[in-house]
Amino acid sequence: MSKSSRRARVTRQPERPGHVRAGRGRWTVWLLPVLFAATLVAYKPAWHGGPIWDDDHHLTPVELQSVAGLGRIWFEVGATPQYYPIVHTAFWMMHRMSGDDTFGYHLLNIALHALSAWLVAMILRRLKVPGAWLAATIFALHPVHVESVAWITELKNTLSGVFYLTAAWVYLRFDESRRTAYYVLSMALFVLALMSKSVTATLPAALLVVFWWQRGRVEWRRDVWPLAPFLILGVASGVATAWVERAFIGAVGEHYQLTIIERALVAGRALWFYLGKLVWPANLIFTYPRWQVSQLVWWQYVFPAAFLALVAVLWWWRTRSRAPLAAVLFFAGTLVPALGFVNVYPFKYSFVADHFQYLASLGVVALAAAALVTGLRRWTPLKGSAEIVASVALAVPLAALTAVQSQQYVNAETLYRTTLDRNPSSWMAHNNLAVIELHGSPADLDEAIAHIRESLRLYPDHAEAHNNLGLAYQRMHRFEEALREHAEAVRLQPDYADAYYNLGIDAQALGRPDEAVAHYREAVHLRPKMPSAHNNLGATLAQLGRMQEAAEEFRATVRLDPDSAVARDNLGRALGALGHSDEAVTEFRKAVRLQPALTAARFHLAETLAALGRDDEAIAEFTEGLAYEPGSAEAHNSLGVVLARRGRMDEATAHFNAALRINPDFTAARENLAKVQQR
Repeated sequence: MSKSSRRARVTRQPERPGHVRAGRGRWTVWLLPVLFAATLVAYKPAWHGGPIWDDDHHLTPVELQSVAGLGRIWFEVGATPQYYPIVHTAFWMMHRMSGDDTFGYHLLNIALHALSAWLVAMILRRLKVPGAWLAATIFALHPVHVESVAWITELKNTLSGVFYLTAAWVYLRFDESRRTAYYVLSMALFVLALMSKSVTATLPAALLVVFWWQRGRVEWRRDVWPLAPFLILGVASGVATAWVERAFIGAVGEHYQLTIIERALVAGRALWFYLGKLVWPANLIFTYPRWQVSQLVWWQYVFPAAFLALVAVLWWWRTRSRAPLAAVLFFAGTLVPALGFVNVYPFKYSFVADHFQYLASLGVVALAAAALVTGLRRWTPLKGSAEIVASVALAVPLAALTAVQSQQYVNAETLYRTTLDRNPSSWMAHNNLAVIELHGSPADLDEAIAHIRESLRLYPDHAEAHNNLGLAYQRMHRFEEALREHAEAVRLQPDYADAYYNLGIDAQALGRPDEAVAHYREAVHLRPKMPSAHNNLGATLAQLGRMQEAAEEFRATVRLDPDSAVARDNLGRALGALGHSDEAVTEFRKAVRLQPALTAARFHLAETLAALGRDDEAIAEFTEGLAYEPGSAEAHNSLGVVLARRGRMDEATAHFNAALRINPDFTAARENLAKVQQR
């Protein structure tokens, strides 16, 4: 028999039933629930964690919770903090399902993270990389990913990660088969990833690294040309995101004024920082200290030089193994969008953040897992069980570290206090902790002011801290001092709508309604969709007797916040003053339907009904209002008047007497009682 004939027979030899494929199928089926269960347990402290930092901006606001709001998410740049419509659609759907309960959001993040870990195993398995299971375990349970999983806003990472990895998996199948269906599906998944977070634009470069690692070269027709459309889409997405960061988020100003050399110094240091946190995940912080970068300091050049030296050594080593260089290239290339070459808003606080290396960590994790499993199989008697033993041995300490790290994310106050324990120079944490205390009890005001002053000591030109110090003075009724702080905030940041709004409150409290109107108008000019500013502007205009303008502002308020009972009550009062009583009744009824215990709106409704001669309805509304607020002398008196008009003198007398018991100096009630007694 010839060699070719023997080879043919070996190729056709059937597999034993359940030998390879069935085993691989079982491995595929049960790995996902195991990863999910382990991840779920590790993240238990964060299951019910409350919103932190910018979660309130990313979770669907009132004005976007309707079907029309969903349209704005997709077609209005600026309607959401970042133009990631897939992520904000997910937030929109979660709000429909679970409202403000955060458990559903956290469960979704955990599930997506576990799914990404499973996809990592599937991809490495397809690439025949040893230690696929171990790599998936490390990725799922590594504490450096807690920021991405426990922080609701970072659904951007977990959701885009699933699309990124699925797109990569499908593209690898296309690379093997060259089937058009796989190519189209992979591109569609890549677009979904870009619309979830644009850092996934690095996928085509990552695939080219994989092909170089597999084949030792990259061919234009086979490798580069098919990925050209992916590259174009990725570049376009990255440019668009950079523009949004500058135009809508505010990634401009003194914090971003770095030379190209200084940006390279940041990048070199960041690469080593991230690598260090992967290898030794100690002292993980929500906000790390921001480095002082200068191209005049010699030792800062050591970081980029050392990284370039590492790449050079690995390039020399490629003749023995291309894997280390491929892993480092994947790691560095995936980090490029967050290395400082383009402005991203968090650089205002720190040049590094754990969530920046969510996908980038895969290169190092895969290399480490492969090396460990290969070593165990070669140098220990574990052989086939080496991967299981290594996975269990690492899963336990990693899960414990993740559980401890997750405890920081139970609420915003815990997160900021933990951050300050590890990074006392975080002016952002000082300021944000003060904001929480400003909304607490009056006893917290002194601590809030202390944190704000420390924030201003660290960063004197922080407009938001000046604004918050003014809010503290407002709560203490020290309005002159509040006005000075809010004016300073506006000087530092002329487009600061919240500071103008607070200036309006200060001026109103100081008896300067004309100034208040000017400040409120500037606030709504800068932020037209600010319902509280429209409402306060309307109230001040009404105080000045400018009812037509007041009514327009109250209409704007209810358009922006249709569920505001107070705004509808104010609109009803303005309409009543303008003689539009029927419209006023409609608004008052909506107000009491939205908030039955809002007695002011109910009494205004009753008074308007009485003025229209609809006495029976007025009596019913007064009675209902007094059930909520029996101590209203004015309501007792007004109800007495209507009852007397209907000839129900005994009941009228009882209500006039009740008004006088509450307020013995109530002249109108005493006169009305005298008239009833005369009759």
